[in-house]
Amino acid sequence: MADAKVIPFDDDRSRTRRRPGRAAGDAAVRALPGQHGPEDGGPAGPHAPGAPDGLRAAGPVEPLEAVGDAGSEGRREGWERRLAGGLAFLRRRVTGEYEVDEFGYDKELTDQVLMSLVRPLAEKYFRVDVKGVENIPAEGGALVVANHSGTLPLDGLMMQVAVHDNHPAGRHLRLLAADLVFMLPVVNELARKAGHTLACAEDAERLLLAGEIVGVMPEGFKGIGKPFSERYKLQRFGRGGFVSTALRAGVPIVPCSIVGAEEIYPMLGNAKTLARVLGFPYFPLTPTFPWLGPLGALPLPTKWTIQFGEPIPTDGYPAEAAEDPMLMFNLTDQVREQIQHTLYKLLVQRRSVFF
Repeated sequence: MADAKVIPFDDDRSRTRRRPGRAAGDAAVRALPGQHGPEDGGPAGPHAPGAPDGLRAAGPVEPLEAVGDAGSEGRREGWERRLAGGLAFLRRRVTGEYEVDEFGYDKELTDQVLMSLVRPLAEKYFRVDVKGVENIPAEGGALVVANHSGTLPLDGLMMQVAVHDNHPAGRHLRLLAADLVFMLPVVNELARKAGHTLACAEDAERLLLAGEIVGVMPEGFKGIGKPFSERYKLQRFGRGGFVSTALRAGVPIVPCSIVGAEEIYPMLGNAKTLARVLGFPYFPLTPTFPWLGPLGALPLPTKWTIQFGEPIPTDGYPAEAAEDPMLMFNLTDQVREQIQHTLYKLLVQRRSVFF
């Protein structure tokens, strides 16, 4: 049987491998249809009329080296763009050419740095499943009201990432935080930069009237510091101040139910004396903290679900409705019941705490 001809991937003769003992003239060069080959004046390779059907090419074959070069070139351009963007970001930080609003919110820092730090925790560790985010309006203000739990307020951060990364209109959530957050060093500055502000009616109303999405957790420390035996049982929602704020701003209330946060730090006890000494609302005792030291502060990798419910409109009420205690009580109870009902429904649907 005659030796098979070697078809090089390109026309670079110097790169063509020759088998030992072959003459230089035996090496065939890939020719396009209609071109003459070097040996017999006819087409060579898989385009030859006499070549078997399995070897016929449908058209010119791109050199593999060219394909590889194009891929590496694209990757190189991508890295160059990222590097250029990163250097431009650092330059703006150093020169102070960036903007913050009156509350200290730094949108660029939040988008490019802070969300990038929290996102792996949401996507890889807690594997947050987000539902109903389209119930948050695409424009204008809205008040998102959620349950609060987990010993440490990680649920607020996960809710912020859920809105930031999943809303069709790319909305940002501005959280109302307790005064303790703004008394802690470092945490205070990061909270301001991320768009959090003090949980007071005046700040909330200003944000809502400016068309922002505002998040509030009315349970406060009563919810986040409740014992594990009372998990997923909503505490009191205060005196309905959030409803009054929504009524004055004329924005819808969006109930939000979070499942998975209750189990990250199962709070089995509360060292009240130590909490008073440290100035904390509670000092949690969990199966791992403080017994394992810093390792005990690692949350359990539970599976989370965050569901945003149907919005409750408030723009149909008269201006004086914000001062009606009975209306505020009814709306507060409606929001609370909707969140509680959704929590029970999600708990029935989930397969386990971790999956």
